[in-house]
Amino acid sequence: MAQAQNEVLNFRRYEDGENEESYDGNWKDKIFQAGWSHKCPTYVHRTPPCQGSCPAGEDIRGWLGVVRGMEKPTADGMEWEEYAFKRSTDANPFPSVMGRVCPAPCQTGCNRNVLEDYVGINAVEQFIGDTALEKGYKLAEAGADTGKKVAIIGGGPAGLSAAYQLRRQGHACTVFDDHEELGGMMMFGIPGYRTPRDVLQGEIQRILDLGVETRMNTRVGRDISIEQLEKEFDAVLWAIGCKAGRGLPVEGFAEIDNCITGVDFLSEFNQKRVNRVPQKVVVIGGGDTSIDVASVARRLGYNHIDDSQIKDTAHDNSADGAILGYIAHDVAGIGAREGATVTLTSLFPVENMTAAEHEVQDALREGIDIQGGVMPIEIVKGEDGRATGLKMCKCTMDGMRPVPVEGTEYVIETDLIVSAIGQFGDLTDGLEELDNGRGFIDADPFYAVKGRQGHFVAGDIVRPHLLTTAIGQGSIAADTIGRYLENQELAKRPKVDVHHFNLLAKLSETELAPEAFNSGEGDLRGTSDANYAVHNYEDRSAHEVISHNALFLGHFEAEPRNLRQEVHIEAEKVLGNFEERMKCLETEEAVSEAKRCMSCGLCFECDNCVVFCPQDAVAKTPKKESTVGRYVYTDYERCIGCHICSDVCPTGYINMGLGE
Repeated sequence: MAQAQNEVLNFRRYEDGENEESYDGNWKDKIFQAGWSHKCPTYVHRTPPCQGSCPAGEDIRGWLGVVRGMEKPTADGMEWEEYAFKRSTDANPFPSVMGRVCPAPCQTGCNRNVLEDYVGINAVEQFIGDTALEKGYKLAEAGADTGKKVAIIGGGPAGLSAAYQLRRQGHACTVFDDHEELGGMMMFGIPGYRTPRDVLQGEIQRILDLGVETRMNTRVGRDISIEQLEKEFDAVLWAIGCKAGRGLPVEGFAEIDNCITGVDFLSEFNQKRVNRVPQKVVVIGGGDTSIDVASVARRLGYNHIDDSQIKDTAHDNSADGAILGYIAHDVAGIGAREGATVTLTSLFPVENMTAAEHEVQDALREGIDIQGGVMPIEIVKGEDGRATGLKMCKCTMDGMRPVPVEGTEYVIETDLIVSAIGQFGDLTDGLEELDNGRGFIDADPFYAVKGRQGHFVAGDIVRPHLLTTAIGQGSIAADTIGRYLENQELAKRPKVDVHHFNLLAKLSETELAPEAFNSGEGDLRGTSDANYAVHNYEDRSAHEVISHNALFLGHFEAEPRNLRQEVHIEAEKVLGNFEERMKCLETEEAVSEAKRCMSCGLCFECDNCVVFCPQDAVAKTPKKESTVGRYVYTDYERCIGCHICSDVCPTGYINMGLGE
């Protein structure tokens, strides 16, 4: 059969009718030379997988390059720490918060995983953010006033990200929020031991310092109508998040007093309205929210002394739930508090839960009983109508649909059932016209609200996902709003829609920008000497993510990751312990970790191509003309196309494509 296939093949590089007999079977000798080829090296910039995996679209490789010392500050007197902060916050104004709580899909995508272990991107990001707060670094300045005004409904990660980017464009922004404080899910959905409030408030204040106005305790739809917004503002961004939790799809859940959602539980806790739980708690979920609920419940514990007696002992005078009263109650009640029995259940096996792995391990260490591969089927009620247990059974998964296993039923005794299985938006009180029928707002690819000119949307109200996803959507929505306000046509978003390294911008920043092109000088095609263009460089970053297969991994030595110090709390010590668990890297550790980055898709000045070129065709760019992305050049009069420079390039930046 193989012989028959060979007989019918022809080689389109040659004339029809010729076959392998015409060349005595020596095809290899005719088309391959070991020492040279017609191809010459060209320099191709691609997006690294960390950036391609980042929902906020951060230029991760870029700010890691600053921390490692590869890229220097261009402003006189600027510290490298501040330059790293500027580069990091070009996309994400919350490096300190995200460095702590983001589940880091960038690290999952990191090409260094093929070598030994990913780069600790989150750890370095936290270092950048914490250092910026400590030293008082400011965000990029607001742009010149355009006279345009944008209403942003919701002061969470999406709304604040958009406000930051819009102020950079020069547009006035007013953030409406129905809470007393900004922050959204960062403030009211995540406990303070994961997002320390001084850190969060510091990063929010930097955005407000750009001139962002706020109208707090204002519910749009009830306190101010959509029509009033449209009259006062030139554009409206809906970033209201998803503050309504999904109840269990089990009969009676919504009507039973001691059955609540995870969103409500965390919101009440973070607003200082909850300081204890019943003795037995069961949480249904498997994601990060369910871990937060269970972990908070373990820390709060339950009181075995009557609540009124504790208040009398503490002389609690805060009937409105103020912080003072909460703390007084907490201090007085801690002696009467015991650890609650907390059970967390998941449809998926424990190893397949969607929560971050380190969060799952922390929860197990803290004494939370996690049961995977089970599903709730019935609420067991007492004579007073309250839940006393949750009937469960083992299950298998058919895609995302649980299939119960007959004969495996059992009951978990409980005093409180918390459903943390998802959430949706609260589109009531005058916002019903925005509801797509599923509790969300429909968006087009540019994050414009479908069918409503001048209205845009970002964050969980589009589709619940990560905080960093909301930040990225806020940035894209701000870009769309800016184009709308300037009556610009919306261009198609790039395939790899992130913040990219821009060589022309870097050349301008270092005063090496190309000269202006003069079309009246005649036919200038084919020249490699003129200074009006960047020669021998191709930017494919908006379309391609570079794989580890394109790298020369042999260049890199195995280096252990610089781990952040984590506070591991054992079960017997978790009660009342709200200490932050993630400690920041020291400066030397952060620099060392950044140096583990392989700079996938962009030259990081290793000199391999210069050292190994047998023809001395590759040389360093003269220092006065050199910058990131323009470190070496090729003399094509010397180059014989031997491929060696491409083979030894660790980052996959050199391609043998010139000449095709």
